[in-house]
Amino acid sequence: MIELEGVPELIDPVMVAAFEGWNDAGDAASTAVAHLDREWKGEVFAALDAEDYYDFQVNRPTVFLDGGVRKIMWPTTRLSVVRVGGDKPRDLVLVRGIEPSMRWRSFCNELLGFAHELGVELVVILGALLGDTPHTRPVPISGTTSDPDLARRMDLEETKYEGPTGIVGVLQEACTHAGVPAVSLWAAVPHYVSQPPNPKATLALLNRLEDLIDVRVPLGELPEDARAWQVGVDQLAAEDSEVAEYVQTLEEARDTAELPEASGEAIAREFERYLRRRDGGSGPSGGHATADGGDGPPGPPGTSYLRDNPGGRTRPPKPPAAGGDDEDSAED
Repeated sequence: MIELEGVPELIDPVMVAAFEGWNDAGDAASTAVAHLDREWKGEVFAALDAEDYYDFQVNRPTVFLDGGVRKIMWPTTRLSVVRVGGDKPRDLVLVRGIEPSMRWRSFCNELLGFAHELGVELVVILGALLGDTPHTRPVPISGTTSDPDLARRMDLEETKYEGPTGIVGVLQEACTHAGVPAVSLWAAVPHYVSQPPNPKATLALLNRLEDLIDVRVPLGELPEDARAWQVGVDQLAAEDSEVAEYVQTLEEARDTAELPEASGEAIAREFERYLRRRDGGSGPSGGHATADGGDGPPGPPGTSYLRDNPGGRTRPPKPPAAGGDDEDSAED
């Protein structure tokens, strides 16, 4: 039995989780939860025992000096709670850590034990994968769930993905079997600029989270950081004609695929989201999953990208020949 001391009774609590590692391309998801924790001054109330879940030769502890005294920080997963003010205050339970090395089922059961004791009504798990998406376009965010009723109620996709999975997929299924409503939000990060940070993807995840749980997130400097990131990538692409050509190919493919979605209803929905954010203001109130080998929508077969390149920058593959069948259908 988990006993929580010093944690007040929570108001409409939602658990928001993200894990560094395979599910976190560009560190976009873990940075989003860290942003929430920092902006709302989260108070850590629990940490999982690192000995139970981590291989310290894979995720090594770090040594630091605290007032001249050497201390060790162990890799683990921590839980904190923040209260979101406004007309309808509610609490968020933030889960931030590293994808465990072992005993995933026990890991998920322990998190679900906290969720049960705290009365969590919804679990939202953030993730990011590498995909064939241009950095010049809005970051694609897919919201998925295994619960058909939740999919209809929250305008989400019912996941039909089959293939390798990470802790995000395992935790979502554990929630489903435990009867806890759970949603995964995935950001698609351009594979040719996969090195962290990616503030544009982090910002997109937070915007989608706002819409999902109806809270106003203080964004701080994230919008400016996202603009600066895109300008920097634009400059790098302009220096390499092959990269610029490839980005143009991705842009054309993306624009063609989204053309049917540019309906009056879709435009009106996006405009309403913009107005809500503007009126609400920004005040208080090892490798990675890829589009064809993770929990997100599948992409071109046979593509797998590394997070880091010894040369310092990942070079994209040559654009496919014209007329080639280079895309699979997206996950339903």
